[in-house]
This record gives sequence, structure tokens and C-alpha cells, in this order.
Amino acid sequence: MKRWWATVGALAGALVLQVMLAPHLEIGNATPSFLLLVVITLSFVEGPSAGAVAGFAAGLLLDLLSTGPIGAWALVLSVTGYTAGMLQENLFAEGWLAPVTVAIIAGFLADFSYLLAVTVLGVGPAFWASLVQAVLPRAVYNAVLVMLAYPWLARFLRADRSIKSFKRLA
Repeated sequence: MKRWWATVGALAGALVLQVMLAPHLEIGNATPSFLLLVVITLSFVEGPSAGAVAGFAAGLLLDLLSTGPIGAWALVLSVTGYTAGMLQENLFAEGWLAPVTVAIIAGFLADFSYLLAVTVLGVGPAFWASLVQAVLPRAVYNAVLVMLAYPWLARFLRADRSIKSFKRLA
């Protein structure tokens, strides 16, 4: 993490948005996950180790804010951050379509993995009903959020701030 203050600022901002704004943006059973968006974007920009550390921190914050088991989100987001960071070098250098597509898939897999983890621990809701009523709508909601926010967030988190357009962000 070359610019740790940008990372901490992005995580703190996402935490504030998650606590104060996300409950008011609920559509059906779906709320946006701002911390997940920051973890995935940071993983693309900084790499796997920074993604895992940021994922663990963001997951621990989510665990402390939720009523679920402590450590489930931390595990899921650290694995998600590490995996998304491993794809950093394989993403296209031009454009934002490939990173956004990977972010959408990573967001769905993170929510699915969390549902699977709490189901295995025996503290989660009914698996199939929750998959259809919560995970899939949240994946669609986060997909829209990723498409809107990824270019701006990636620009903020990049160490190279001299770019003039959004063509080269990932």
C-alpha cells in the first residue's frame, strides 16, 4: 500500500456510507455494499496482499456492525480481496469494462460465500430463500453501484494521479 492514507480514507468513507446511507437506499431486501466495492477496487489497484489486508479490515468492521458471527465477513472479504488482487495483472490496461465485470462477479461470489458460511455455522437464514431474496438482488444492486462508482474510486486510489482520462484506470 503505497498511499495508505488514501486506503484508510476510502475504507472510512465506505464505512460511514455503509452505516448512514446504505439502510436508506434499500430496495426490496437489497442494500448496497460500499465496503465491498472499496475492497475490490483497492485489490485491482494495489494487488493481492493489500486487497487481503483491506478485506480483513473491512470485513471485521462489517462483522462488528452486523448481528452475524464475528469473523465471517472478515474471512470472506479477505479471500475476495486477495483473489481480486491476483487478477490485477490480467485485467486489460485500457478501459474499465473488464475490471467492472470482475468486480460484479466478485461481489456476487462474496455475498454467496457469506451466505454459505453462515449456513454452515448454523446461524444463517434458509439458504435457498435467502439466495433468491437477498443475494441475487444485492448482486444486481452492487453491479449498478460498481458501474457508477468504480472509475471514480479507482482514480482516487491510484498512486499515479497524473492520468487525464478514464481510459487507463485498471
